[in-house]
Amino acid sequence: MARGCLQGVKYLMFAFNLLFWLGGCGVLGVGIWLAATQGNFATLSSSFPSLSAANLLIVTGTFVMAIGFVGCIGALKENKCLLLTFFVLLLLVLLLETTIAVLFFAYTDKIDRYAQEDLKKGLHLYGTPGNVGLTNAWSIIQTDFRCCGVSNYT
Repeated sequence: MARGCLQGVKYLMFAFNLLFWLGGCGVLGVGIWLAATQGNFATLSSSFPSLSAANLLIVTGTFVMAIGFVGCIGALKENKCLLLTFFVLLLLVLLLETTIAVLFFAYTDKIDRYAQEDLKKGLHLYGTPGNVGLTNAWSIIQTDFRCCGVSNYT
């Protein structure tokens, strides 16, 4: 009875990690597709030009795929080292998410002020030579939200 229950848990853990791995593949694929099709579409931030949706999806998808793969193989092979690595990676993700959430809520005003200043700097570069991606991003934002500016029309 106990052996059958442990086998069920083993295959259930494998199935869930396989779903996470497939999800990571999907996120990575969308990130690569965005990078390939929207290559000149830059971020709205002039301070962090490599911080785009495509790059964030690529990094997130790769990380989720790696964790899902380690979990799948660790569960299937019942390898203690892989299962410990899987646990440590999940613990690191939990700690990182908790830390980011606490810092975000603690410094919400500073983050908001910095983001507005950064967006205003980017808006001043709108239409300038060499900033095609930034100009396209602002054009799409202004069209979609039917507005202009950062906090109001000025």
